[in-house]
Amino acid sequence: MKTKQESIFSSKTLTYFLQLAETMNYTQAAQILGITQPALTQQIKKLERTVGAPLFYSVGKKLRLSDAGYTMLEATHKIYGILNQATDEIQQSTSATQGEISIGLLASVEDAVFEDFAILSYQDNPDLKISFHMLTRKEIWERLENNKIDLAIMYLPDDSIKNWKPYESKKIISDDLLFIHHDEQLAKKRRIKLKDTTANVWAMYPDGYYLNQALHESYKNQLADFPRGVANFTTPTQLLHFSMQTGASTALPNSFMIGQEALPQTWTAHFEPNIRFDLAFVFRKGKAEIPRISHFLSQFDRYLHTDDYISRLKQLRNQ
Repeated sequence: MKTKQESIFSSKTLTYFLQLAETMNYTQAAQILGITQPALTQQIKKLERTVGAPLFYSVGKKLRLSDAGYTMLEATHKIYGILNQATDEIQQSTSATQGEISIGLLASVEDAVFEDFAILSYQDNPDLKISFHMLTRKEIWERLENNKIDLAIMYLPDDSIKNWKPYESKKIISDDLLFIHHDEQLAKKRRIKLKDTTANVWAMYPDGYYLNQALHESYKNQLADFPRGVANFTTPTQLLHFSMQTGASTALPNSFMIGQEALPQTWTAHFEPNIRFDLAFVFRKGKAEIPRISHFLSQFDRYLHTDDYISRLKQLRNQ
């Protein structure tokens, strides 16, 4: 017969509780978990009977955590933190050139340099398996927290995360967001005010994507109307192609536009004020002490020391 502790702290029970606490919606949580809503409801009620208090309550149609729910959420995060730390400490005694590294790459990031590095890394260390996952920002943070990826490659600063204490970052490159347009009257402008970019329709990253949020914040700060979007795409290549074919404006990282061949009837300009961000590795504290992670990051440093990020990108585009 299971003890109370076994009933509360089973992996499945905690997963169900965390997912519901994340979404605050039984239907959505059940879909993500791949179970039926009644099954999820039954598991949560079972957990509440075990702890002896309701963990959630409803206000109208909205679900809320009770005081007991907040206590359980804090305890659950502590449990996962202890398990993740134990895993990292165990892995610190492993080989630098064997095993697996799981990397979450923000879906809107140009991946050419990282793909090239992965090829060279494999050639040097064939026993080290590197797995790349193209993810949304929300998926990256969830997988970092649950130790499902070792490293994230993403844009910073990211104010959607309130608690940075468990994480470290390592900058790869500083980048600027450029205005991409097809208006010949603006062709000679090297910098353009946000209020002057809204005459034409735009293609944009989807809501929730980092660069879309950065744009929204900049227009808001300048008290400028946000451009009217007519299409959303998740990669810079898709956005540029749509923009070229339709004449819609867009915004893309400078690192992506550098090295592009001359594009007909297409011009770029920096925003005024400038929109700058960093591309960086993000990982939980202690990860860099694991030999294969430390070796991977050092190897990437040497890779960019030979030719910097922009030079590598230009070379790859010219191949």
